[in-house]
Amino acid sequence: MTSVQHSDSTFPAPTATFPAGFRWGAATAAYQIEGAAGEDGRGPSIWDTFARTPGKVLGGDTGDVAVDHYHRFREDIALMSDLGLTSYRFSISWPRVQPSGSGPLSQAGADFYRRLVDALLEAGIEPWPTLYHWDLPQPLEDAGGWPERDTAYRFADYADRIHAVLGDRVPQWMTINEPWCAAFLGYASGEHAPGRREPAAALRAAHHLMLGHGAAVQAMRARHPGHRFGAAVNLYAISPAGPSDADADAARRIDGMQNRFFLDPLLRGSYPADVLTDVEEYGFDACVREGDLATINQRLDLLGINYYSRFTVTGETEGPDGEGETGQAVSSPFSTHSPWVGSEFVGFVNAGRPVTGMGWEIDASGLYEVLTRLKDDYPPVDLYITENGAGYDETLNGEGTVHDEGRISYIDEHLRACHAAVTKGVPLRGYFTWSLLDNFEWSWGYSKRFGLVHVDYATQRRVPKDSARWYADVIRRGGPPDHR
Repeated sequence: MTSVQHSDSTFPAPTATFPAGFRWGAATAAYQIEGAAGEDGRGPSIWDTFARTPGKVLGGDTGDVAVDHYHRFREDIALMSDLGLTSYRFSISWPRVQPSGSGPLSQAGADFYRRLVDALLEAGIEPWPTLYHWDLPQPLEDAGGWPERDTAYRFADYADRIHAVLGDRVPQWMTINEPWCAAFLGYASGEHAPGRREPAAALRAAHHLMLGHGAAVQAMRARHPGHRFGAAVNLYAISPAGPSDADADAARRIDGMQNRFFLDPLLRGSYPADVLTDVEEYGFDACVREGDLATINQRLDLLGINYYSRFTVTGETEGPDGEGETGQAVSSPFSTHSPWVGSEFVGFVNAGRPVTGMGWEIDASGLYEVLTRLKDDYPPVDLYITENGAGYDETLNGEGTVHDEGRISYIDEHLRACHAAVTKGVPLRGYFTWSLLDNFEWSWGYSKRFGLVHVDYATQRRVPKDSARWYADVIRRGGPPDHR
């Protein structure tokens, strides 16, 4: 394991006990863990196609086998039980249950999720399915993908059909995961599947992902009015690199596209006017039809927040040697093809904080900032941390385990930030760490590990890391232990 610096906790309270009923979980995603890519009628997804395209994924890795959860889910549920998880967030593979993206569900695919849900319930673990975690059936991409309006309706139909299968035993549902990534990394920068670099199409994709969310909630709520529905968005705290007007505008722009472009329609029923101005040249208004925003703005019973880091940004990117006018190094967290449609010139500054193995700066205060902002600026809704964790380059040591102090420190700091937010009245009801298992980490392949449980990809042997035992103690206590 590489050496990692750690920041001093911003929230040093010696105890941080969460309220009774707080949900403790871990999260995964279908393409990252299931494997069995060609079994039981599963069709190809855009990630199957993307990963098999040379040069798209580090090391040429694919999710064809991943960590074989499809065959080993009972073993993995036993690990969850050992940890004491009360809840488990997973995603349903759209191409496994509806290979063509339309029409009747695959019996074999639906049966797999019935078995998974039943096994979770037998273990006393609450299932939290997410309907879309980026694995669009390839036939729908062949027809144009998320930039096409019809894809939103296909998603709502799929959601309704799988909800009819599992709705008798699963009362809480997440529709879409990180629509920013699916739209802008998939269709603008090309970092993610389907690997397109079409800024105008990315904006349409973002709108149709949101429209699909709203239409899916309508369909599912009609079946089970008492169920709880929401979506998971990846949010960042955004800071200007310096005091200049250019840096302030850069922060406004990235906050607008990363955070408000999704929060505002979900919770307010409108797109932020300043962001619409930023992207005016791409003709975004033309794809937003009458009634769309009302469909997107369905009542949410819960909102998932995926948080990993803070962005520090600058609008002054013309300095010498790749430096802004403040003398700070300017780069992008993504490729040279920017996902920031309408704000491609914005630079991202390393602010000098400690980083994870992904190079992501560690800043738990940003999570506190995000949570309190949601409480102060938006209509009330129950909040859940649906992803939060740290990826590193790790191997088993001579003792046959992983001493992942960096991950423990990261989760500890962020849990204390969550607790501080709860004491300020933020309606935070649960925490799902990312991730239960080491897995296929998208364009990074198998080079980065986020799991509480180490997986030997050659043998599929699971070994709980130190962080797994620590997290089990957190769950038992109802919060992180006293600072060591």
